[in-house]
This record gives sequence, structure tokens and C-alpha cells, in this order.
Amino acid sequence: MATFTLTVNGELHTVDVPQDTPLLWVLRDSLGLTGTKYGCGEGVCGSCTVLLDGVATRSCLTPIATAAGGQVLTIEGLPGDGGHPLQRAWIDVGVSECGYCQAGQIMTALALLNETPRPTDEDIGRVMSGVLCRCGAYNRIRRAIQRAAEGL
Repeated sequence: MATFTLTVNGELHTVDVPQDTPLLWVLRDSLGLTGTKYGCGEGVCGSCTVLLDGVATRSCLTPIATAAGGQVLTIEGLPGDGGHPLQRAWIDVGVSECGYCQAGQIMTALALLNETPRPTDEDIGRVMSGVLCRCGAYNRIRRAIQRAAEGL
């Protein structure tokens, strides 16, 4: 066990966990932030994506030792009233079906919009292709990102 400090959604947290504990389990089990989902555990599906120092990061593959000292933003760090342009666009376009991948989709889209405020279809396709949607809502996801970009 070791002690690690990181800032999650603007709040400083200290956790005592083994240094190889994935950030995902620190978020879910130690901090009770269950919006970030476990999907494949291999960094392939993207359901566990959070922003670590502004970069879309697969939390299932990121050891707490790597994340320590960093700034983590999870889906819970977005406005609880759904006021972020991505959240509003997701609702307006009706993206969500089962919803399982949505936290990873939204956090990946947020990283894209932070880096490229006016993404092209190619930008969206390239970045979002790493987050799998079992329901196949890819066209709605694309439309929601385009709508959110207009609202930023």
C-alpha cells in the first residue's frame, strides 16, 4: 500500500492503495465515483475514459502511480444540471440508448472539443472511433458533437 494524492473534479483526494491499482478502481471503489464504467479492462472499448490533465485517458489501464499528482475529470465533474454543451447536445440529439458507453463517449468528445473546438467529420471519426458503442449510435454521437461545437 502506498499513499497517493490527486485532484478529481476539482477536489483534492488522498488514497491508500497499491501503486499498480488502476485509476478506474480508485475512482469507483475508493472515491465512489461510479459514472466511469468498466468495459473491457484492456483499454479497447473506451467506456472508462476520463480526462487526466486534459487528455482522454483509459482509466482501466492507468495505474494510480501514473495519475498521482494529476488533475482528473470524470463525467461527474460536468454540471449536474446537464448544462454543458455536450450534455445538452447528447439529450437534444437523443444519443443514449443503453447508456453504458456514454461517460466514455462524452469525456472523449470533451477532450476532442478542448483540442479542436470546430472538429471536422474526419476529426470526430478519428478520435471517437476508439470508444465502442454496443448500440451503434455513432451517427447520433457525431451529430451531438457537431451540435456541441456550435454551442461552445
